[in-house]
Amino acid sequence: MPPTHVVQTKEPKLYTVIKNGVEHPAQILQRRNREVYVHYVDKDKRLDEWIPEEHCRLVDGGENDNNEDSGEAVASTSSAPAGGQRKRKRGPSAFVLGSGSRSGSVSASVGRGSGGDVNGVEGDEGQQTEEVVMTEEDFDIQHHKQITAQRNFDTVHFGDWQIKTWYFSPYPLIETEVDDIGQADARFKIPGVHRTTVRSHGRTSDLLAGGLGRTHAGDRSTLWVCEMCFKYMTDGMSWEIHQKSCQWKHPPGNKVYQRGAHTIWEVDGAVDKLYCQNLSLFGKLFIDVKTLFFDCDNFLFYILTDATSQEDHMLGFFSKEKVSYDDYNLACIMTLPPYQKKGYGMLMIEFSYELSRRAGKVGTPERPLSDLGLRSYLAYWVSTIIRFLRRVLSALPPEYPKVLTKGIYPDLTKSPPGEPDEVAPKRRKRQTKGWDGEPVDGGVTPYLLTFNDPKFSTERVLETQLNDDGSATTHVSIRCTLADIAKATNLRVEDAAFALNECGLLMQKIAIDDGNDEGQVLVLTRQLIEKVAAERKVKRPCMDLSRVLLE
Repeated sequence: MPPTHVVQTKEPKLYTVIKNGVEHPAQILQRRNREVYVHYVDKDKRLDEWIPEEHCRLVDGGENDNNEDSGEAVASTSSAPAGGQRKRKRGPSAFVLGSGSRSGSVSASVGRGSGGDVNGVEGDEGQQTEEVVMTEEDFDIQHHKQITAQRNFDTVHFGDWQIKTWYFSPYPLIETEVDDIGQADARFKIPGVHRTTVRSHGRTSDLLAGGLGRTHAGDRSTLWVCEMCFKYMTDGMSWEIHQKSCQWKHPPGNKVYQRGAHTIWEVDGAVDKLYCQNLSLFGKLFIDVKTLFFDCDNFLFYILTDATSQEDHMLGFFSKEKVSYDDYNLACIMTLPPYQKKGYGMLMIEFSYELSRRAGKVGTPERPLSDLGLRSYLAYWVSTIIRFLRRVLSALPPEYPKVLTKGIYPDLTKSPPGEPDEVAPKRRKRQTKGWDGEPVDGGVTPYLLTFNDPKFSTERVLETQLNDDGSATTHVSIRCTLADIAKATNLRVEDAAFALNECGLLMQKIAIDDGNDEGQVLVLTRQLIEKVAAERKVKRPCMDLSRVLLE
């Protein structure tokens, strides 16, 4: 029988934090010099912060509990970790990081029994505590949650940017830091976490303990990272010396997409292992729910860069498994905070789906999705479906806004000879960086404007009616299933259904009886499609298919 641990848990105290005149429920994770590190309940951990202790009060109206043993994460009351999900990956040193954190007190001792046994016991101060028997693996995961509950670096110096970090990243200790940790004051130690050594990487808690000394040793701990090779340093002097000797000008690997100043590089985790490990450690500063940082052999990394006259600087990256039995086309994705909300994340998502399409698969991102990841993917799913339905419910291709008939045969032109084109796009002024040379409003190759399913080419009905003034009006209709739409847009059926439901289009149902079947059908009109497009601010795709460099 594998070794088990008996852990007593106690519900953490709930506080109210007044911030900008608004009350927020929060839990205290740690205290220092009249300051407390709080986690806001039901909010992402990237919002955790240090605040003055007087800004907190107990929910029951009591004063601050200065004697509370803070900074300890409560153990889960089941064999699975609370507040997150685990996904097994191949390889002994690959881990998926869970989300969420709770504070309280935890004590552990070796016991017997099967994982998941729970017994209620009465704890101190009249609080209800529970006793949990968990396996060695789940016990290590609880230690991992303790360690990752708080950021271990306040900021990271990356190129010309000083960026505030969002989450804990398990940067490993160096030999001198190990010695410092062993001689550290007790206030630098996280309760329940064993002393970390370089060689004791057999346990999850030991493996993820990198940077614990830096976590608590300074109020404003900063990490220094080279923006080219992602080598990490603990002081600015070492960083400046490295910058003068670093020979990297762009990521390793091959170019798989290039348009203007933007390039996507494909890097094999088995070939450029150190680069990918350092890249993953850096990305973990801004990714919470899952990440892979040591076992990179089974992964491909795609780095999006912006070129200057001499170097290609990273804007973001995503990773995917080389072989995914669930057909996942993306494992992790990260856009640097200074470059967010500029379309770079959408460009990488579109490219990941293009990889699936070229492989003849219907891809989807790996779960669980973070709040920002879900928001980005929902925008992609909605935009893809809306652009497709626009095309389906159009009588003419979008590149032909007018039809002129000369003699007998129609002539598809954008405007009569000698007349200005009423819908001709205006070309932007060229810039020296960013979306350089990319005519976003007119030159992007239409994405999904050609049907992937013959059904939409053969079963569309175009009905033209004569008007009283001699003109004619053409109406387009087609009957299809949700699976047909998902197949034509290369989306999973469940992803397409989720997107349609979120934008309100699944609510447009009517009862029918056409003699063949009786029930409800979904009716989507062009007016509804354009309404959703305006509400969701659907834009042209960021990716140009003609710029993909894959065979």
